[in-house]
Amino acid sequence: MKFGVNLPNYGPEATPDALADWALRVESIGYHYAMVSDHVALTPDVQHLFPAPFYDPFATLAWLAGITRTVGLGTTVTILPYRHPVHTARVAANIDRFSNGRLVFGAAAGWAAREFAVLDVPYRKRGAISDEYLAAIKACWADEVASFDGAHVSFREVHTGPLPVQRSGPPVWVGGHSYGALRRAVRLGDAWHPTSVSGDWLLGVGLPTLRQVAEEHERPVPDVCPRIKLRVTSRPLGPGRLLGEGTRAQIADDLGLLQDLGARAVVLDPTYPGDRREAGRTARDLDVLETLAKEVIDVDAGCVR
Repeated sequence: MKFGVNLPNYGPEATPDALADWALRVESIGYHYAMVSDHVALTPDVQHLFPAPFYDPFATLAWLAGITRTVGLGTTVTILPYRHPVHTARVAANIDRFSNGRLVFGAAAGWAAREFAVLDVPYRKRGAISDEYLAAIKACWADEVASFDGAHVSFREVHTGPLPVQRSGPPVWVGGHSYGALRRAVRLGDAWHPTSVSGDWLLGVGLPTLRQVAEEHERPVPDVCPRIKLRVTSRPLGPGRLLGEGTRAQIADDLGLLQDLGARAVVLDPTYPGDRREAGRTARDLDVLETLAKEVIDVDAGCVR
């Protein structure tokens, strides 16, 4: 199992230097992925959870590709309907080139209705648009001259190079918890990338539904690569807590559970929606990540100690 970290690419502490420090520290500790989130228009519903400034994920990853050497880079997650798929495919392929094949492409349909309105994208059609856009992106990665026909996007003989270093394209981690999201993961993804879920939900709802959808579509069950919270408390939390919340012992148990379930990767998320990240918070988060790598996670062996 590989281990990653969601970097805070938003809020008052987010600066180019801070993002570089995050990525280089995560890489030096030995984590396998440094990932960033995506919003374009910070409407009030977005700003309430993710305060400005918000650094664009692709610009950020291109910057980090030039200053890191080994850590995987990724989006958790790109909001598919916000950008034309040809543009998304080309930018992602460029970053895969700049990083020598280190990109993971996390993608989802999105949730912020007012942000969709600013971008003039139909919110109620976001699922269908996401399906088509993701298929179109993969078509662009497959050939330097690509064509695609769909209800929401069509293009013919578009030169899309340079192709990604990863010949079949960067791994696609599909986020979301709805039936449509799981179907998208089965049909178009390499992995399902749920975020902020409890162990009970994952065991009782999420994974059974994923297996059911795969069986319905006669497709293999995709890998599971969740993003979980990283919130360490001094006292144990009770029922209903999310994976990654609680004492270090509870977090170790959560990581052990994911390992036993065969998760291919897990991304630790020290960012919390609505959190203003007071001064000194980054240093504490990085110290927690380093302690976990020493006491709970064996990053070299890819397992929980």
